[in-house]
Amino acid sequence: MKLPEVEDHMQKAVEATQRSFNTIRTGRANAAILDRVMVEYYGSPTPLKSLAGISTPDASTITIQPYDRGSLNLIEKAIQMSDVGINPSNDGSIIRLNIPPLTSDRRKELVKQAAKMAEEGKVSIRNIRRDAIDSVRKQEKASDISEDESRDLQDNIQKLTDKYVGKIDQILSEKETDIMTI
Repeated sequence: MKLPEVEDHMQKAVEATQRSFNTIRTGRANAAILDRVMVEYYGSPTPLKSLAGISTPDASTITIQPYDRGSLNLIEKAIQMSDVGINPSNDGSIIRLNIPPLTSDRRKELVKQAAKMAEEGKVSIRNIRRDAIDSVRKQEKASDISEDESRDLQDNIQKLTDKYVGKIDQILSEKETDIMTI
């Protein structure tokens, strides 16, 4: 594994963690909280965003306009079954989600959820580091690179790991601030 390749994998892990953070609601309407909602549509799980237009007309409402009106009840049921934690209201053509203000207990739960997601991101970065270092050690054992080159590569891999773990800590800190801000 080459260093640019390792860095690319670590960057992707940070981006995946950021996408996970976007699914946590912060008291303001954000269509990203519906990204993980899957609707059972014609017998197969389909992402909600491919079945409906999702918009946020104001800071406390999300509207969902299905492309196929026949899927309205399926979408409503999928939202109720998901971990979004908001009951949809259906007026026959549009589904509305009213985002209630977060209580302090709920904010603390969301911060814990974000910390768990950040830890998962860090674990994936550490796994990338482990794989890269194993690859370097195999190259050293096969006499493809010298002991000094191996040590330098391992040091550089560790520096990349520290850099990307720091990035995850930074976006976690921003998300915590976002969640705790009323």
